[in-house]
Amino acid sequence: MSAPTESTTDIDKAIEANIAASLAEIPHPALPPGTNIYGSTKIFPDYRAEAGETYFTLVHGIAHESSVSFVAILQATRALRKGFDSAIYFYGPGAINCVATRGFPTTGASGFPGEQNINEALTSFIGEGGKVFACRFGLALHGAREEDLIDGVIPAHPLDVQDALIHYARKGAIINSTYQL
Repeated sequence: MSAPTESTTDIDKAIEANIAASLAEIPHPALPPGTNIYGSTKIFPDYRAEAGETYFTLVHGIAHESSVSFVAILQATRALRKGFDSAIYFYGPGAINCVATRGFPTTGASGFPGEQNINEALTSFIGEGGKVFACRFGLALHGAREEDLIDGVIPAHPLDVQDALIHYARKGAIINSTYQL
């Protein structure tokens, strides 16, 4: 290995000076932890369910490919806690959100932070009285089996997707339909 030349040393010194200048341009942290950067005014009333009201969520989104599935579960859980009879129906690729066999290197383990968020959220939702349906055809399309479902998830016939929607619409449900490819 040859010794650094004068020009290499000068270049390295210039790079170090540029790094120091770059770091000093904007003070860090720009705002200390705990600083409000968004207002907290809630626009709409915090509605609660009236007697017999229902909230129905359809999910056609793949676990961990976007936030749509997880956010839909959180919304359905919030509706449940507001007193709504709340149900979620996972169909198509959404059905794989309902498998208990997610994990790496073993089921239930997290190969990355948050890998079990959906499983934990669905388990809580069911535990609090929510209903979760998973389309059997959606499971089959992705190689998941009924015995792979999270405890309490209800396997449903593929033709039930439309009839569940009709059922909840006739009950006057607030319907949240999420879709992601």
